[in-house]
Amino acid sequence: MKAMTYRQYGGPDAVRLSEVPIPSPKPNEVLIRILATTVTSADWRARSLRLPAGFGVFGRLVFGITRPRQPILGTELAGIVESIGREVTRFRAGDEVIAFTGGRFGCHAEYRTMAEDGMIALKPANLTFEEAASLSFGALNALPFLRDKARIGRGDRVLVVGASGGVGTAAIQISRHFGASVTAVTSKTNMALVLSIGADRAIDYTEVDFTTTGETWDIIFDTTGTVPFSRCEKSLKPGGRLVAVQGTFMQWLGVGSPSNASGKQVITGVARANPDDLRYIANLSAGGEFKPVIDRIYRLEDAVEAHEYVDTGRKRGSVVLRVATDRK
Repeated sequence: MKAMTYRQYGGPDAVRLSEVPIPSPKPNEVLIRILATTVTSADWRARSLRLPAGFGVFGRLVFGITRPRQPILGTELAGIVESIGREVTRFRAGDEVIAFTGGRFGCHAEYRTMAEDGMIALKPANLTFEEAASLSFGALNALPFLRDKARIGRGDRVLVVGASGGVGTAAIQISRHFGASVTAVTSKTNMALVLSIGADRAIDYTEVDFTTTGETWDIIFDTTGTVPFSRCEKSLKPGGRLVAVQGTFMQWLGVGSPSNASGKQVITGVARANPDDLRYIANLSAGGEFKPVIDRIYRLEDAVEAHEYVDTGRKRGSVVLRVATDRK
């Protein structure tokens, strides 16, 4: 099968079109013929090893000390079940599905196996394969942080920093689902986009620093790594939470966090999503409450160009790789 592989860390040109064996499903696995996948910030970090401050050594331990341990990138997919293992009961050949592999990657290829009780769900019928492939990464980062860690509630005021990216666009829509009002921080060119998917207001960060407005929020959801607690402390309400999706190593250690007496929190760490969360997002999308945002679509063979675009840091929502046009 065709796959985009990388054998060393580096820039977009480290990714090459290769021929690799088609995986065989184990008894509890399904084999998925991939029709669409995405290039995300996770792919960029794994390929380049450009990680938040302090995580360089940990990155090599996770991805591979001297070279990539998993040569095929890609964290999310949409496709059709090609075949099933003998113990599989939840899916059958021909089912249209979505799946999220996270840090195990492996989606930039024509086929991928998944355990039937893993991060796999039926594709919402109202989405194209390209849209469905864009469901998982942003939403499965935003949902656990907002619902489980920040305990978002109806009436909360949420500020999303980096609102036009894959995680940011998901955070806007998930916040609205839970009954919060949303202020989106983005560039002027992306203000119409964030308003169209549910933000109540938009702030152009090139003209206005939200920390100088005198406004306060219950949750500041930072996808950019540019909002330490020291910068936004006065912008948080009593009991307010700063959610640092791209938390630094020092934030993980609690350095610079608020005192217990302040009642404010810095929330960081890893988003722990599960298969139920994937089905939850799929149901939201099927019901029209969550709409994946697609910036550009490339062919799998043009993945280098897709990586180059993601590297600019200017993508809006998802960058999709169309693996196959044959929908049989």
